[in-house]
Amino acid sequence: MTFGVLAAAVAASSPPSDDVTPGVLGFLVVAAIGVALVFLLKSMNKQFRKITPDPGAVPETPAPETPAPEEPAQQETPK
Repeated sequence: MTFGVLAAAVAASSPPSDDVTPGVLGFLVVAAIGVALVFLLKSMNKQFRKITPDPGAVPETPAPETPAPEEPAQQETPK
């Protein structure tokens, strides 16, 4: 008997069947995803800071040597 009364009360207070609302559960799921995203981004930035190259480090493979371009001969202009 109690279940029938509760079911009737819920059916009377619920929105029409063609209206869909996310409710509190939907909000909590989205909020939890947002909070997790913030912590993941902070952790990612911390890991990226650990792998920055040392400015004084020497590369393992030397750069290929290219010949320097020759400067064109300067022509003197008559005065």
